Amino acid sequence: MTQDTLSEAEYDAITDAAAHWCMRLHAVDCTAEERRAFEQWRDAHPLHAFEYEAMLEIWEVAEHLPRPEPVASPATPAPTRTWRQYAMAAGVCALALPIAALTGWNLGWLPNSYQHFAATDNVRQVRLADGSQVELNLNTELTYSNYKHERRVTLKKGEAFFEVSHDAQHPFVVRAAEGRIRVTGTRFNVWMYEDQVRVNLIEGSVLVTSNAALPGDGLRLGPAMQARFRHGDYMPQLSQTYANDTALAWRDGKLVLNDLPLSEALPLINRYLDKPVMLADASTGAIRIGGIYNIKQLNNLVGTLPKVLPVYLTRNNEGDPVINPLPQQPPKS
Repeated sequence: MTQDTLSEAEYDAITDAAAHWCMRLHAVDCTAEERRAFEQWRDAHPLHAFEYEAMLEIWEVAEHLPRPEPVASPATPAPTRTWRQYAMAAGVCALALPIAALTGWNLGWLPNSYQHFAATDNVRQVRLADGSQVELNLNTELTYSNYKHERRVTLKKGEAFFEVSHDAQHPFVVRAAEGRIRVTGTRFNVWMYEDQVRVNLIEGSVLVTSNAALPGDGLRLGPAMQARFRHGDYMPQLSQTYANDTALAWRDGKLVLNDLPLSEALPLINRYLDKPVMLADASTGAIRIGGIYNIKQLNNLVGTLPKVLPVYLTRNNEGDPVINPLPQQPPKS
């Protein structure tokens, strides 16, 4: 089967299979054998992987649909299905049928615009459907959905600089980890690594909450302010930034470390690496590092650390590099 000889029926069959595998892989009873069968199917043809990725995007939009109430006849029990399966089916139908899509839009359940962007080896500039400009750092992925009552970005990983088109009646919301950044029009930067998030405001104002499930819109940031939070924080930590702040140096291809302890520097470094660098213990994290580095060459930095710091490298069971402090020599008598 070659891509240029596929019939319409064959294309439809691939789409149906992608939908099937999307639901099975999200099911709690999905077996290891099924996962191996999926991998064989995905690798059998380039279109299989392409259609599956497209189905995952629809799945992500569908998860924002409200949960339907189960309805079953006492005489005929309904088959067991998860709410995500109902959401998947409803999402596919709503995206396929104009009338249903319009209804979903009017009720605020479904977006009328959905975009997915990713940057791997190069910084990338993109334009969202609302006219907002976004610059993506290396290894960054995000999605944009335009709902009736808000414009929603989900930062899946990495870092992005936003220049948001002003619309006071249509707020712009960035979701990162467990938190939320809400604006109407401004310029700001969002950095995320694992469960850590940092927001730097350049112009305008934003409301930041560390947990989107909490009531209220969070704490307000003004220009030259920064908010930090991580999973489990009740509220963000706010601080002032200064004219020489280097948080946006990545836009010039640089990572600037201003004499930081390794415990603070490694999250900034690790998000660029193929394998994260670990610390042997808490005392190792107190060793300080400084310098200006090319964000495309940070994998080379790891091997040079023993040349500039009193450390040596080992590897853990997962193959990740581990920084160890050199043993202190006893004082001479």
